Amino acid sequence: MSQTPKYFIVDAQVLPEIFIKVARAKQALELHEAATVNDAARLAGISRSAFYKYKDAVRPFNDMMHGRIVTLQILLRDEPGALSAIVNIFAASGANILTIHQTIPTNGVAAVTVTAETSAVIGAPEELASSLQQQRGVIKLEILAGQ
Repeated sequence: MSQTPKYFIVDAQVLPEIFIKVARAKQALELHEAATVNDAARLAGISRSAFYKYKDAVRPFNDMMHGRIVTLQILLRDEPGALSAIVNIFAASGANILTIHQTIPTNGVAAVTVTAETSAVIGAPEELASSLQQQRGVIKLEILAGQ
């Protein structure tokens, strides 16, 4: 009986170096900077066996968001225009909001859950998350799921 995999979003600074190197090798193959796995592994400074061991388990964050559906939870201050500004950031990035749910504000804070399709996001998907997080009124942003 196989277990359903569990995923975590982890800051790359705390990951063992091998995971970062596997991601680099995969990127070299995707960008045609390396013609073979052997070339990509050599460019990244890892063995082929290490590449094959981790290649299916390591994906950069932008792979999780690009071309996929992502669900974000955003804690917003109860201020006029705060939700509108968030929606405008999604629109400007090229993301398509599929669902949006806002709780009734309690103690001046509302939880907003947004599910969006991100295949048309302009720029790096990390930029979308960063733009949202830096928006006035945003207290906290959390990625709940990515498909």
